[in-house]
Amino acid sequence: MLKIRLSRGGVKKRPIYKIVVADSRFPRDGKFIEKVGFYNPLLPKTKKEKFKLEIERIKHWISKGAKPTLRVSRILGEAQILPMPPKGNNPFKAIPKQDRKKEKSEGEKPTTEAGKAEPKKEEPKKEAPKTEPKKEAAKVEPKKETPKVEPKKEAPKTATPKAEPKKEEPKKK
Repeated sequence: MLKIRLSRGGVKKRPIYKIVVADSRFPRDGKFIEKVGFYNPLLPKTKKEKFKLEIERIKHWISKGAKPTLRVSRILGEAQILPMPPKGNNPFKAIPKQDRKKEKSEGEKPTTEAGKAEPKKEEPKKEAPKTEPKKEAAKVEPKKETPKVEPKKEAPKTATPKAEPKKEEPKKK
């Protein structure tokens, strides 16, 4: 499948992208069929040199079946070659990644994109009653197990420190 995508060039921390037509199986910076423009993300949006496109060649490849990637379709939308793609819906974008991980572990899997915000509010309410009986059951069981397990753990702990000083003494010598 043909893709119109960005191929990275430039040096570390200073990217310059070629807009290329390539087979989707090829590596990002690897072999490509044709270079149809370039994109410099470091320049301000107001400058014309930010990107240069060969419009005729891009239209030719699109007619042949090449699909632009999301970033390239935005660039083509800014140049008014193609209609601007719709903005994505990412309700988690403003939430820090650590909090996202906590919510995923609590809610297992997120629901469909359209109703992500509402089910989140409902899921903790549903889980809260479920987790409380589990905690109560869990609290009862460890109390029974705890006295049995603790003496066993204490005995090996006393043996372990004795072994450690012996290991440390030969290291010092």
